[in-house]
Amino acid sequence: MDFSLSEEQRLLKETVDRLVRDQYGFEARQKAAGSEEGFSRATWATFAELGLLAVPFPEELGGLGGGGVDLMVVAEAFGRGLVVEPYLATVVLAGALVELAGSDDQKAHILGHIVAGEKLLAFAHGEPDGRYDLAHVATRAERSAGGWTLSGRKSVVISGDTADTLIVSARTAGATGDEAGIGLFLVAKGSAGLTVRGNPTIDGGRSAEVVLDGVAGEPLGEPGGAFPAIEAAVARGIAALCAEAVGAMEVACETTLDYLKTRKQFGRPIGSFQALQHRMVDMRTELEQARSMAILAAAKLSAGRVERERTVSAAKVTIGRAAHHVAEEAIQLHGGIAMTWEYALAHYAKRLVMIDHLLGDVDHHTERFIKLTDGAEAA
Repeated sequence: MDFSLSEEQRLLKETVDRLVRDQYGFEARQKAAGSEEGFSRATWATFAELGLLAVPFPEELGGLGGGGVDLMVVAEAFGRGLVVEPYLATVVLAGALVELAGSDDQKAHILGHIVAGEKLLAFAHGEPDGRYDLAHVATRAERSAGGWTLSGRKSVVISGDTADTLIVSARTAGATGDEAGIGLFLVAKGSAGLTVRGNPTIDGGRSAEVVLDGVAGEPLGEPGGAFPAIEAAVARGIAALCAEAVGAMEVACETTLDYLKTRKQFGRPIGSFQALQHRMVDMRTELEQARSMAILAAAKLSAGRVERERTVSAAKVTIGRAAHHVAEEAIQLHGGIAMTWEYALAHYAKRLVMIDHLLGDVDHHTERFIKLTDGAEAA
C-alpha cells in the first residue's frame, strides 16, 4: 500500500505544521488551557481562516473533501502542539454526525457554521453506567405537542461546557443496549431543563456532565436509526485520536533524546550509556509501530463497516499500549524534572494517558476486536 501523501496533503501538512510550530508554543498553549473557556477563540478563528475546520467535509457542503489521511495530517500536528481547541468535539465527532445523519437543510446550515468557525458543537453520548458501549443509551426521547423532549444524563462530554449546541443521543424505542431505536437530537445551549457542569481533565482539556430534564430537542435527521452514524463518527474520532497520539509521542521521543544528549553524569552525557540507548531505541520502535497503525486506521475509514471497525479497534489497542510505554519511559529517563508542571513533557504524558481512555481504552477495544473478528468469521 502506498502511504505517501498527495500534493494537496503535503501542502496541508506544511500549513498546519507551520501554524503549530510558529503560533502554538507551550506557553501559548498553557495560557489558552488556563483561560475561562479552556481554549483560544482567536486560534479557532485562525483554524477557520486556514480551512482546517473544513478538512473532513465534502466539497458540496462547503468542505475541502478530505478523507481519513487528511484528518490524520491535521490531528498529528495538533498532537505535536498539544492543541486544546475543540477540534475533536466540533469538527470530528459532531461534524461527522451532522454529515452522516442530518437532513440536507441541517447539513448545509450547521456545517456552514462549523466551517466558518461560528458555532461550537459537542456530542453528548456516554452515560454514567455505559462505559464505552456505544449502544448503551438510557436517555429517553418522548414525543410532545411541540416536538420531542429529552430526559437523562450524559457524562464526560468532550468540550461540552463551551458548546453552543449539543448533539444528544436518546432512545426513541427499545431497551438500553439495543442498537435500534437510538436517535440524535440538537439541543441549544441554555435550553430549559438543561444543566451542563464543566470539569477540567488531567491533560488540560475540558469535559462536562449533562443532565436533561424534559429538554426540547430537534431531531437530527430521522430519529430512531442513528446507530450506524454514531459508530462511523466515533471511528473517525478514534482515527484522529490515534494520529494525535503519534504526534505527542514523537515530541516525547525528541524531548527525551535531547535530554539524554545534554544531561551529564560522571562527566559524560547519560545518552552514552548503552542501557539508556536501548531504552531510547525501544521508544522509537513503539512510535513507528504506532505511526503505521494510525496510517492504516485513517486509510480504512472509507472501508466497509466490519473492516473499518476492526481496524480502528486494533489501532486503538496498539497505540494505547505504545503511548503508555513512551510516556512512562520518557518520564523515567528524565527523572524528577519530568513531573514538574512547568516542563512540557509532563503534559504530553498526561495527554497520552487521556487519549487511551477517550472513546474506548485498550481493554475495551481488545474485546471489541475479538468480537468483530469472531462475528466476521461466523458470517
